[in-house]
Amino acid sequence: MENKQSQKGRQRILFIEDDAMLVRAYKGKLTMEGFEVDSAEDGLEAIQKLGFNDYDLVLLDLMLPKINGYDVLKQLRTSGWPAAKKPVIVFSNLGDTSDISKAKELGANDYLIKANLTPNQVVEKIKEGLK
Repeated sequence: MENKQSQKGRQRILFIEDDAMLVRAYKGKLTMEGFEVDSAEDGLEAIQKLGFNDYDLVLLDLMLPKINGYDVLKQLRTSGWPAAKKPVIVFSNLGDTSDISKAKELGANDYLIKANLTPNQVVEKIKEGLK
């Protein structure tokens, strides 16, 4: 079922995550919800995609190969890239207060702990982040 949003141009999300099963699951869920989803499996690939593409929201894991999520976030927020001012939701199992504080200081709009949320709750948080 096509909705008005997808007819006008679907909102684009970059999901930066190195767990292939998680990427498949969330990509399917978000696509069914009407989003266009691109993914990057490591920080280097994420930076390359962010440098050349515009996304409406970035869903970012912190524990990534090559370049960690903190450095991806820092580089995104200090760049002139199209997505530099767009919402970033950190999606990690690192739940320590220092991790959350550091991500927020670097410019994360929200911080979600993977193990604490269902896919439906994550989709709701993404929709809230896009408002």
